[in-house]
Amino acid sequence: MSRTLEQAHLPALARGFSLLGSGGGGRTILQELVLANAGNWPIDLYDVGDLPSSTPCIAAAYVGSTQFLHERLPGEAPFAILLDAAERWSGIRASAVCSAEGAGLNGLTPLLLAQDHMLVDADFMGRALPRLDQMSVFADRLPGLFVICDSGAGGVAVVDTGRPEDIERVVRAAVVQAGGVATAVIGGFTVGALREHAITGTYRRAQRLGNAFEMGSERSFRALAERMGAGLLGNGRVSALEPSSRGDYSYTIEITSDNGDIARIIAGSEALAFMREGRVEATVPEIIISIDSISQTILQVDELTLGRNVTVLSLPAPSWWRSTPTRIGHVSPRAFGLTDMERRP
Repeated sequence: MSRTLEQAHLPALARGFSLLGSGGGGRTILQELVLANAGNWPIDLYDVGDLPSSTPCIAAAYVGSTQFLHERLPGEAPFAILLDAAERWSGIRASAVCSAEGAGLNGLTPLLLAQDHMLVDADFMGRALPRLDQMSVFADRLPGLFVICDSGAGGVAVVDTGRPEDIERVVRAAVVQAGGVATAVIGGFTVGALREHAITGTYRRAQRLGNAFEMGSERSFRALAERMGAGLLGNGRVSALEPSSRGDYSYTIEITSDNGDIARIIAGSEALAFMREGRVEATVPEIIISIDSISQTILQVDELTLGRNVTVLSLPAPSWWRSTPTRIGHVSPRAFGLTDMERRP
């Protein structure tokens, strides 16, 4: 059933998508500023069952390091060149849009296209994940997909392949060519395909989480966790940062609690696991959230700096990822090289 998003809903949506980032996904502030001045409010939000199955759809996202967006602001219509290229490639002009990544900055990105596209409450991750081949449609190997990415200087790269690993490698190369961050759209699917091959309802979840987060100013993180339907993992002061010995880009954030217990967050571009006294208590695809205990700011993993007081919560993973062994294999700790981080009873 469709519903209407008002401009007044934007702060709650942004906080909700920040929470779903699991410490990643990019800061939402830039999109908030752009959308606060957009002229396309109110926006109708459609469930996947509200539109005909044959409705052509695209997914939109920024790819790469979104920090560069604060140094090199996007233009007025950052996706226009990609939409034109997608129409030339497929011969179809999509009339609906969804999110490629339902978290962080990209949770809000489809709102930029809502003036000319019907906004569908579906996305390909349900949280933030680092790799393009971890999107649900690529995990399911949905046929007929293509990706168009900005490659800089007015050019685009088109990737049309049945191998998800090609999407990751070639698009990342285009992003480097574009200067570290680029717009991208995924096409070649319909709204009907989203019913089986996408995570649905993430906008509703983000708004509910954002409303719960903003409801009160009390300092009880236990009450906050209860409102959000989250687990309270712990709190303390960041006491050490250690690079991984695995040779990858992950690292360990050590947190010392007031009673002397030692907790650790294993992180890459997102928080991947939480351990207390050597026991694994949460792992990807669960959503691990760090909040500044003093300011109650939702933190990105790169903001977990020495001496910072933090509270750590966990949200359940999108159920789509746990529905089959193949799907969970794309987002389990092993998919990130964390072979020793599987949950123990």
